[in-house]
Amino acid sequence: MVFRFLATGDTFVTIAFSYRVGEKSVRRIIYETCEAIWKNLSPIYMSPPNQEQWQKIEEGFRTRWNFPNCVGSIDGKHVVINKPYHSGSLYFNYKKMCSLVLMAVVDAECKFIMVDVGGYGKNSDGSIFANSNFGERLREEKLDFPNDKSLPGTEEPMPHVIVGDEAFPLHKNLMRPYPVMHF
Repeated sequence: MVFRFLATGDTFVTIAFSYRVGEKSVRRIIYETCEAIWKNLSPIYMSPPNQEQWQKIEEGFRTRWNFPNCVGSIDGKHVVINKPYHSGSLYFNYKKMCSLVLMAVVDAECKFIMVDVGGYGKNSDGSIFANSNFGERLREEKLDFPNDKSLPGTEEPMPHVIVGDEAFPLHKNLMRPYPVMHF
């Protein structure tokens, strides 16, 4: 049942009918199994990088993109869904459709480093980031980034950064495009 749900996105009602099991049982089985999978596999496959791994990621950005001291790129992606019952406007986004938000940090080869899945479509990337474990750990400087180092041709040590778009706030370790001033 769980594999069918994950592979096809069928509704609990459809799966319950196919397996001749109650809808509430299907819901419980799927939620409990997915929670167990996440609990046991996320520390192995989705744990935050350590200093050595951050340094390898920085090397990738420096050599591939000529972007020294960069240790990741962050953005959110709206994944279109059918509106859940009794959800009001929680999932209704600015594109006038219902969605969940997948927020991810990727390395220089666009491989996922960290993810946050399940933000309501109505929320902006900035607010999802602000309320995520990753955002909290970045603000509190608990991501085990490598020590500051100087950029090529300079003496002043600079922090390692993650780059994002204008939806994200400026922070010591979060860089975004400089806002254009119109006069």
